[in-house]
Amino acid sequence: MPSALLASCRLGALVAFSAPLLLLALLSAVPPAAGSALTTTINANERSCFYAAVDKVGEKVGFYFAVQSGGSFDIDWTVTDPNDNIIIDGERERQGDYIFTAHTAGEYTFCFSNDMSSLSEKLVDFDIMVESEPRPIAPAKPTGLTEQTSSLEESIYRLSGSFSSIQRTQRYFRTRENRNVSTVRSTEWRIFTFSLLESCLMVGMSAFQVWVVQRFFSGPSRRRVV
Repeated sequence: MPSALLASCRLGALVAFSAPLLLLALLSAVPPAAGSALTTTINANERSCFYAAVDKVGEKVGFYFAVQSGGSFDIDWTVTDPNDNIIIDGERERQGDYIFTAHTAGEYTFCFSNDMSSLSEKLVDFDIMVESEPRPIAPAKPTGLTEQTSSLEESIYRLSGSFSSIQRTQRYFRTRENRNVSTVRSTEWRIFTFSLLESCLMVGMSAFQVWVVQRFFSGPSRRRVV
């Protein structure tokens, strides 16, 4: 009985000691992702391009963009592969979130075009992410440690998916906030401009009326001779 209790304690201590190491190993096994979140200003009649390198075929490429301010909050965009073939594109879109599989290794091009606007510049927030997602194959006869590893791995992948969903939600609310702020500022400027114009017109009309009245009463008097 004491030997069984001692063996159970040793097994529990071994599991407690190996659990953090196992978790660290799983975290290090999660595929790395290379991303770049940027904000750029695209002037009227301007085309701006950005580049992302894909090391091998089969990697996942994520592309997100949102027009934060300027004009009607829309922009033209294209994504091309290393052979200059258009993968996806769009015209006059406000925002987008796309994921595609790279079938060619090399440098991918992400371009924004503001040719439709002749005056207003566009502020664009975008994110480019390149990642590989190799999922390990479960063995034919899973052991206790393998089952524990698989459950931890699935939990990590679920947490990663939840984190990505939270990021998308934050981007959405950030975009809505920036657009609302831009709309409020534009409305305030229009109200101020029209109020100033109305005040100038009222002052001008008052001055014109005073001038007409003064001219009417200060004209030369005419006497009628019988």
